[in-house]
Amino acid sequence: MTTAQRFDGKVVFITGAARGQGRAEAVRFAEEGANIIALDACAEFTSTSYPGATEADLAETVRLVEATGRKIVAAKADVRDFDAVSKVLSDGIAQFGRLDVVIANAGICSGKLSWEVTLEQWRETVDVNLTGVFHTAKAAIPYLIEQGEGGAMVFTSSVSGLKGTPFTAHYAATKHGITGLAKAMANELGEHKIRVNTVHPAGVETGMNMGPDMQPLFERFAHTLGPIYMNSLPYAIAQPEDIAGVVAWVCSDEAQYLTGVQVPVDFGNLNR
Repeated sequence: MTTAQRFDGKVVFITGAARGQGRAEAVRFAEEGANIIALDACAEFTSTSYPGATEADLAETVRLVEATGRKIVAAKADVRDFDAVSKVLSDGIAQFGRLDVVIANAGICSGKLSWEVTLEQWRETVDVNLTGVFHTAKAAIPYLIEQGEGGAMVFTSSVSGLKGTPFTAHYAATKHGITGLAKAMANELGEHKIRVNTVHPAGVETGMNMGPDMQPLFERFAHTLGPIYMNSLPYAIAQPEDIAGVVAWVCSDEAQYLTGVQVPVDFGNLNR
């Protein structure tokens, strides 16, 4: 169930929008009245064991947004390429005339013992998850400041951005990194009424299937894991729409006094 048109007349920029949380966020904001600027790399990554999103996936996001009656500018672009990100955003603003919300959602994940992470895995994960978020924010912030009407930015972090989840050291480092980036930006941008927060999901059914990487490690190290992957609530995995609803609330006027905040959507995992 969506709230009445909280984003009517607004424009939302979303990265990693071809599927999963990015697609769900695009649809949720459109359902609440926003026009969407969306991008996705639509590519395979060398360090991940699951298939990458495709251009057909991005086209489906476009179809779903347009089915709500709202408009979308969508393009294939890699967040590692600042010029490409900037072009998609500027093209969208040229069409829609403004920018209000930024969701830096694009990310990848792989599982391995920290000292066995390859140099390629490390570089690719850092470049997509951390540098990609920086590129997204760097491209968007000047528009928001010049517009002079405030705004909201949300970076998709993870429970791994607040705790040391085993077998994901490279991923956890990036998710901790964007948490720190958001906190610093929140302090810098507060005078412009631009809010910057992070959202920290636990497991979400997005197509990023980590089973092949993680299951052998879970079995091998079951005796050391303790409660670190346990949830307080009796759920194991969320749907992308569940996270999208929280992100929409964080970006709405209902949360207008929240900035520099880490919002867990984690079944109580971080409380363990």
